[in-house]
Amino acid sequence: MKFSSTVISLVTFFSVVSAVNVRYDTVYDNSKGSLSTVTCSDGANGLLTKGFTTFGSLPSFPNIGAAQVVEGWNSSACGTCWKITFVGKSINVTAMDTGKDGFVLSLEAMNTLTGGHATDLGVVDAQATQIAKSHCGL
Repeated sequence: MKFSSTVISLVTFFSVVSAVNVRYDTVYDNSKGSLSTVTCSDGANGLLTKGFTTFGSLPSFPNIGAAQVVEGWNSSACGTCWKITFVGKSINVTAMDTGKDGFVLSLEAMNTLTGGHATDLGVVDAQATQIAKSHCGL
């Protein structure tokens, strides 16, 4: 019995925390960028539907970006909040666009995560944990 509960605990742990690639794209640094241009635009799960209009209107801005978990338009993962950790430093990020591999953040968010070394590092291996949307102000 103890073994099976340990296995279940480990499976639960690994489904919550995962290793991901994190990179940046300066398109997400534009506070005036329209949410109508991203995957999480409209639809029942869209951010426009929730009253947000620009990247800067999202409470976590500039900690925003694309996430692999956002499968496409109207994804239930739109607006989810992620704690991303790299070498002991963590930031909370709102997923608002789709990404192919891990996360693509604003340059400012990635600089915060990497201690100002985003352009030097380009892509980093980090840990991502989904957390309550309230941690991103949603």
